[in-house]
Amino acid sequence: MGLFSTLFGNSSNEKKESPVFPWIELTSLNQLDEIKEKSKAKTQLIFKHSTTCGISRMVIRTFTDTFSLTPEQADVYYLDLHKSRDISNEAGYKFQVIHQSPQLLIIKNGKAVANASHGSINDINLVDFA
Repeated sequence: MGLFSTLFGNSSNEKKESPVFPWIELTSLNQLDEIKEKSKAKTQLIFKHSTTCGISRMVIRTFTDTFSLTPEQADVYYLDLHKSRDISNEAGYKFQVIHQSPQLLIIKNGKAVANASHGSINDINLVDFA
């Protein structure tokens, strides 16, 4: 029965606890200045997510499942595009990046040193920027 449980899932109601992802919610324009300043000492990541987009949902799931940086290596901000379009627009101006969704911005020394959108987000080796 173990093989079938592995292939088709266990029918018991046991739930595994998944680790909590270290998101910092990006909800104010002032945080963009903080991110810029903090990036002088530690890498800052901004994940721009569309909560109504299936592709964005798939990309963020893969991103969180494969994320391997520690809190000492980078801060990870979550930006809900539907709640905070103004913050997304300002991030584009401040870091000179054209808006896309989903999108990951990598901020170091006050500047966006890399960005990616859609499936390319999960192709970035974040350790190279930590």
